[in-house]
Amino acid sequence: MKKNFLEDFGRFPVPNNVIPGLRKYLLKAGITKEPYTFFGALFLFSISVATLIYFLFFYKMLQLLQYKFDKTAYILIQGFGTIIIWASLTLIIIGIIIITIYGYLDIKIFNRTRKLEEILPDFLETVSSNLKGGMSFEKSLWMAMKPKFGILSHEIALAAKKVMTGHDVDLALTEFSLKYDSPMLRRSMSLIISQMQSGGEIADIIDRIVLDLKKTRALKEEMSASVLTYMIFIAVVVIIISPVLFGLAWALLDVISKITALLAQSMSGSSANLPFKISGESINPGDFIFPFSFFAILITAVGSSMIVSIIEKGNIKGGVKYIPMFALSSLGVYYIALKVMKILAGLIKF
Repeated sequence: MKKNFLEDFGRFPVPNNVIPGLRKYLLKAGITKEPYTFFGALFLFSISVATLIYFLFFYKMLQLLQYKFDKTAYILIQGFGTIIIWASLTLIIIGIIIITIYGYLDIKIFNRTRKLEEILPDFLETVSSNLKGGMSFEKSLWMAMKPKFGILSHEIALAAKKVMTGHDVDLALTEFSLKYDSPMLRRSMSLIISQMQSGGEIADIIDRIVLDLKKTRALKEEMSASVLTYMIFIAVVVIIISPVLFGLAWALLDVISKITALLAQSMSGSSANLPFKISGESINPGDFIFPFSFFAILITAVGSSMIVSIIEKGNIKGGVKYIPMFALSSLGVYYIALKVMKILAGLIKF
């Protein structure tokens, strides 16, 4: 009963015209069933968190208004205020959750597609060998399923089972190609289906596809190797040079603050009529460390990881794995640089 309630609750806010696109998107992430129960649980969680935040922070703020308005006006303000604040909090929390889940699924789709494209040439090469050995195309697919092909073996097994239960081969292969966000896979399956429908030699077209896929992979590896110098340069700048420069900037700010304070103290009792005034107040070096330099280093690390990913892979999604390494390494070097600069700054006497 609880499961049905959550499923109905999760299905309710999803428009009917969105369901087909949602189903295709989830299918690319390897999710074969619509997770309406999960959606329902997330919506209930969002409503609960929004209600908790409202009563912890905003309810007391609205209560303070009863001393500034009469009873009728206060009731109206509290009622409309409660609805607006609670609805806004719920929408914000739902938006954050949706963006987080979308980012996770997008990375998952990218990783699944990359793994499939890496093993696709070897799989098709095995299928071609089976065809040349006299097997039919359906049996060649079935016999090519090996543990080393991982997820591709599972997908081909599903396609082969559909063919054995009466589905057309071209339809099964088309459905299989739509499960992945891979133009390479879709083009390969389209060429194989066209060759089957025209009655041509399937092994020949598969051999040509394998040759093109291997050439493409070799070109990508060559391009990745040719830009290795740029990747190393970016990594050195982000992990070492940038944190050290921020450490030097803090040391310079600390020295300037001390000099300014001494000048202000020495001129406080002076009767000289100067056109300017020196104040001992300045930027706090502690505020420079956090939040300014801390977030500046994090933003630089995230942006640089994406740049490295674009240089290496040609897209941003592959750079997610670099973010923790760049961020932690940069902050670690910054911490060491600050320690060294504080020791050096302590040696300077005024």
